[in-house]
Amino acid sequence: MYLLAETPYGFAGFQQLGGIMRFTHPVNTLKKLGCGLAFGAAAIMAMPTSALACTQIYMGSKLTADGNTYYGRSEDFGPRYIKHFGIEPAHKDGNEYTSVESGFEYKSKGATYRYTFVRDNPSQWEDRYDAYSEAGINEKGVSCSATLSTSYNEKAEEADPITEETGIGEYNYASVILGESATAREGVELLGSLIDEQGVCSNDQIIIADNNETWLFAALSGHQWIAMRLTDDIASLNPNIGNLTYDVDLDDTENCLHSEGIESMPKEKGFAEYTDGKFDVAKTYGEEIGEAGMHQWSRYIQGRDYFMAPLAEGTDYEIVKDEREDARATTGALVHEMQPLFFTPGKSDWNTFEMIRSFAARGENVAGLNANTDGAYAIGSNRNTEIHTFQIRHGMDPEIATIQWEMLSNAEFSVAIPLYSALLTEVSPYFSDQDVSFDHCEEEDVVNNEEPKNSINYVLMDINTLAYENRDHCATGVRAYLDALQKELIEQNLTVDEAMQAEEGTEARTALANKAGKAATKNTYVKCKAMLEEMRDYLQEGDFSEEFVPSDYDADNDCLVESITYADEALSDEDVAEPEAEEEEVTEEKSEGNNMAAMAVGAVVIIGVCAYVIYRRKKA
Repeated sequence: MYLLAETPYGFAGFQQLGGIMRFTHPVNTLKKLGCGLAFGAAAIMAMPTSALACTQIYMGSKLTADGNTYYGRSEDFGPRYIKHFGIEPAHKDGNEYTSVESGFEYKSKGATYRYTFVRDNPSQWEDRYDAYSEAGINEKGVSCSATLSTSYNEKAEEADPITEETGIGEYNYASVILGESATAREGVELLGSLIDEQGVCSNDQIIIADNNETWLFAALSGHQWIAMRLTDDIASLNPNIGNLTYDVDLDDTENCLHSEGIESMPKEKGFAEYTDGKFDVAKTYGEEIGEAGMHQWSRYIQGRDYFMAPLAEGTDYEIVKDEREDARATTGALVHEMQPLFFTPGKSDWNTFEMIRSFAARGENVAGLNANTDGAYAIGSNRNTEIHTFQIRHGMDPEIATIQWEMLSNAEFSVAIPLYSALLTEVSPYFSDQDVSFDHCEEEDVVNNEEPKNSINYVLMDINTLAYENRDHCATGVRAYLDALQKELIEQNLTVDEAMQAEEGTEARTALANKAGKAATKNTYVKCKAMLEEMRDYLQEGDFSEEFVPSDYDADNDCLVESITYADEALSDEDVAEPEAEEEEVTEEKSEGNNMAAMAVGAVVIIGVCAYVIYRRKKA
């Protein structure tokens, strides 16, 4: 359960998992203002409640049309919360990792690897630029998705509690794994050793992959963990549920790595669970089915329906109502018995577009759990902040084996941009860097107030806000147009990929990767910015006799009127055109406004924050 208080900067709150309450939002403003930390239990309990809300998906290569493996995650945190795509350079003298969420520290044993990241805005984290790398690929071709928050049960907590004094957590997972690991297995072994030595400060699942292996890593309790090598004939869907069932051979070291005490510790403490005589990891450490998870189960059911392996109402689950005044959604579901972490989907030819769009699923075909009509929470919600999908071509050179499809806003009304992240040394200027102001996240009148210039981050955020808030008038046309744009990006990337595979040598590949990334991002920005301006004009005029349709959308043929030029620009001899740099005029009035906003945040957070050593930000 979350306890949340809305502030100008998003949501300050607390997460209670297995009896422990932890802070769930940055407190940099408090430290800047020198504010003290004080509040009573009554103030905490008066805050509204919410629930974990990220979704992790995996699809094995034998189940896809192109024979590729796909995996990824959607992050939910708040309706308007900017994320940043960027590159962490290699550090020849190593790197020292520290955290804001715990006392974790780790020093590299040698030089680190370059990697891409998706991070938070530094304004939310004491002006630190290293917060929550969460998704990326390093120069060795290792990819990482971190994290899917889960929870453990009270018995596991009592026996082996998480530790915020020294434990690693989602603030550092991806940075350490990508900065230090040459293979996926190395990443698993490194993370496992750090948990053995220092513990974890949260329960999470992480996926780590390379061109040969994909591993699902789960931090089960303070010092117990398991990692399973995923097979190519299964699918997986997890919306923050810690005890989805799975059968694993703990003695098979080729396919399963784990902490030494994973079975002996709970057996000694008297809470080990067995199924048919075999140690049951999920049942031993995971939480039980309960009403607190009703919105997680609605997303699980929506996802299973999307992948054509539906559950049956009445037989497998019941629809329930959330009658709390502050509930995020009014309708949820509870299963009759625990469901599997891995399943077989209803077909075996899933394509790139379908995998990307799976993160936008809203239960459209699930009676009673359709987020558009039934008040259910959805996988594709307006609280998505970032979605990444990794497409892995097994056996290919690790430099080009994995394509990162990156969305920097809500999945429902967004576009995933293809990036050869293992090779990237330059980022498109249309990706706002971490120095862009956070202020536009707080904008309440998006119709009349434009985003900072040349920011694909904010353009997609504003499209989502307007389409979501004006669903009856805008959603259908916007979604159709973005789907057409997404399909063109996918189709043209096949041409770019053919050229990439033909390139010889890292230098030539890097040049193409940089150019392709810039071309894909620019084309996406130009199309989306034009549609956003048309949306603003439509909403300002106020004539809703006809639904909004972008002028660049050919409804008869379900395509763009004017195709993008991504492949042509990526493969041409000319540089990709970049936006002209513009200096932002900083006025005294704006400066005063920022100071007032910071004071407002401090005033709200001071009510809801105490003993930050115990309470920390936690993103689903």
